[in-house]
Amino acid sequence: MNTSVRLIAAFALLTVTFSVSATSWQDNSHYVALGPRTGYYIVRPGSSLSDQLGIDGAPTVDTADPFNHGYGADPLAFRFSRASILSAPPAYIVQATPNQFYTQRLGSFIRGQSRLSDVEGFFGQPQSIERRPDGFIAYYSIQVYNSFENLGGGRK
Repeated sequence: MNTSVRLIAAFALLTVTFSVSATSWQDNSHYVALGPRTGYYIVRPGSSLSDQLGIDGAPTVDTADPFNHGYGADPLAFRFSRASILSAPPAYIVQATPNQFYTQRLGSFIRGQSRLSDVEGFFGQPQSIERRPDGFIAYYSIQVYNSFENLGGGRK
């Protein structure tokens, strides 16, 4: 009787563990539409949407890196035309849960109307700029901390 209870408990623990790790690896990248020319992308690092948007080279610092002890960086990406006008919805490349402070600000920018100076008014100077034939992408880094990763419970 005692052995069967232990076996059931171990099976339940393994089931929960594997379902949690499978959930954390799901790619739930998507577009959040707020209006006809407002909205933003929530993108997971290395996702197919990241590749489609051309932001797979965004300066992400992985919180799961054991040398970072749970600290990392989630970038915001803004694609501008040569005239410094926002030409595509901004993207929030996020490792865990998106921060509402940043999603609200991203939703305030209007595609085809907002300028680089508008973005700089919220976030300051970009940390990096990637030049493109049709314009450029300005990246901003958001410092993040994941205490779960610091405890060694993250992905290996």
